[in-house]
Amino acid sequence: MAHELNHLRWSQMSSSPHPIPDVPPSPSLLIVDDYPDALDVWGVYLRAEGFTVLTAADGQSAFAEAVREKPDVIIMDLELPGKSGYEVARDLKARPDTCDIPLIAATGYSHVKQLDLARASGFDAVMVKPCDPQSLVAEIRRLLRKTDPAPAAATE
Repeated sequence: MAHELNHLRWSQMSSSPHPIPDVPPSPSLLIVDDYPDALDVWGVYLRAEGFTVLTAADGQSAFAEAVREKPDVIIMDLELPGKSGYEVARDLKARPDTCDIPLIAATGYSHVKQLDLARASGFDAVMVKPCDPQSLVAEIRRLLRKTDPAPAAATE
C-alpha cells in the first residue's frame, strides 16, 4: 500500500501542469596560475563548492579564455608567463564585453606597492597566497552578489 501511495504521489508530481523552472547553471570561474598543481588543487576545491571551473596557465591564454567564455569571476596570479596578470586585468577592463567581470588577484606578493598596483590595474579584490580556501569562496560569493542584476521593480 505504501509503495502504491508513493508511486501515486510521484506520478502526480511528475505530471504537474506547471513545469519545473530551469535550474541556473553554477557560476563559472576562470583560474589563472602558471603552477599546474595550483590549478588542480583550486579546481578540485572550487568544483566541490559548486562552481564551474575553467583554467589557464599564462596571461595570453587567460585573456583569450576570458573573452571567449565570459566567466562570472576570474581568479588570477599577478606574475604569469607572456603577459602579466596586471596587463591582462587592464586589457579586460578596457573591453566593453569583459569590463564588468570581477577580478581577484591571488598573489604571493604582500608588499603594499604590488597590492596597490593590482587594484589600480582593475582587480576588485586581492588575496595573498597561500589563502584560506573558505576566505576565497567567501570573496567569490561576495563579488557574485555585487554583480547580480537588481530585481525588477514591481509595477502597479
